[in-house]
Amino acid sequence: MNAFLALLKRDIRLSLKEGGTIGIALGFNLIVVTILPLGIGPDQNLLNQIAPGVLWVTLLLSLLLSLDRLFLTDHEEGTLEQMFHGPLPLELVVVAKALAHWLTVGVPLSLMTPALGLLMNLSTEQFGILTLAALIGTPALSFLGAIGAALTLGLKRGGLLLPLLILPFFIPTLIFGVSTTTGYLFPAGNYDSALALLAAISLSSIVLAPFPTAWALRFNMN
Repeated sequence: MNAFLALLKRDIRLSLKEGGTIGIALGFNLIVVTILPLGIGPDQNLLNQIAPGVLWVTLLLSLLLSLDRLFLTDHEEGTLEQMFHGPLPLELVVVAKALAHWLTVGVPLSLMTPALGLLMNLSTEQFGILTLAALIGTPALSFLGAIGAALTLGLKRGGLLLPLLILPFFIPTLIFGVSTTTGYLFPAGNYDSALALLAAISLSSIVLAPFPTAWALRFNMN
């Protein structure tokens, strides 16, 4: 447990110290949501209707931009190879790194989303459920994205291949994230069921994703 916490703290500290990954993700999210209303026009009702989908798509794409660095820096520095022979099983190494990614990228993006909702004329009543859904759904994106980051590790154009591999697996999170936000305002909307399914996807990803990720890392390092 001490080794796991040490690795988690190390990755969080390095991510905050470098700042580039977080800055790119937050900047991309802000720019896309700011530009989109200019292209759609001043129709406030239309913006309100499409806001949940737009915010979730930009959140997903922003988080995707940072995934290619999940293992790459340690691989280039030789640290990843040392982790193979360390006290932690490789699966727990994956959990620590994916969790650190979610804490340093997924959480800031989730907390930023309601503020961006103002630009999309999103109802303030949806801010709370939007933030909650984003915080519950983004762990799945970090852990599923770790699989793609491991599969493309060491490839010259791995950053281009990663979205093609991972985006299809993000679709369930996108669907239930949007359903949670939109269903909250309608009496007949089953937002609680969508939120439960969103949580189930994240929990399943946390439990299952480290195993194929560790296998992909072993394959690429041999």
